[in-house]
Amino acid sequence: MQLNEALSRRLTELLTEKGMTQYQLYLKSGVPKSTIHNVMHGSYPSVKLRVVHEMCQGLGIDLRTFFDSPLFDEENLEP
Repeated sequence: MQLNEALSRRLTELLTEKGMTQYQLYLKSGVPKSTIHNVMHGSYPSVKLRVVHEMCQGLGIDLRTFFDSPLFDEENLEP
């Protein structure tokens, strides 16, 4: 799986877990709605860590928690 797909899946998992919508994440994180939408749909080949960090703040988690998923295990990601 590509890294952008792993990011999309993880963000979807976390939004579901928190019972949040993309719009609520936008309100809490300040990340533009269009950016959240594009991350959710894997539209970006890469995403800046700053954007992931800001989304984490909106989710009330840290980066470690975001990346603590088998989705990001090296054997699951394509080079």
